[in-house]
Amino acid sequence: MAEAGKVYKTSSITHNMATHQTTTAWTGGMAFSTEINGHTIPLDLAPEDGGENSGPRPKPLLLSALAGCTGVDVVSILNKMRVEYSDFSIDTSADLSEEHPKVYTAIRLHYKIKMKPEDHDKMAKAVTLSKEKYCGVSAMLEKVCPISWEVEYL
Repeated sequence: MAEAGKVYKTSSITHNMATHQTTTAWTGGMAFSTEINGHTIPLDLAPEDGGENSGPRPKPLLLSALAGCTGVDVVSILNKMRVEYSDFSIDTSADLSEEHPKVYTAIRLHYKIKMKPEDHDKMAKAVTLSKEKYCGVSAMLEKVCPISWEVEYL
């Protein structure tokens, strides 16, 4: 049994590069609160899973991280290309395995954006660059799960 206050080292990894850190604390029941860059996000399960629905589920937050990562890439690339656009959003869906551990088996990104038809090829280029070069969340997830995408022009 672990002693209170005792720290157990499980790895001897030396960090020579940038790191990210979060702190996640149990708040009761099946709920947790996680702090990321000074922002607090509640996490919980649905009532049918023993939670009280006081926050989002952890796995869908992973999808949100993917959408946010690729979204900032696309916005940055379009801005550098001087493309005018509006009403930009990303719907993300994923298939979940039926057996434990339940993992995503396929992820789909559905980009929606309003822009001039002559800029559609620039949008496709921006999404491709995000997926293949810039989005670290996509690169990590793609190692274990296929990610497909489509663009809907509004």
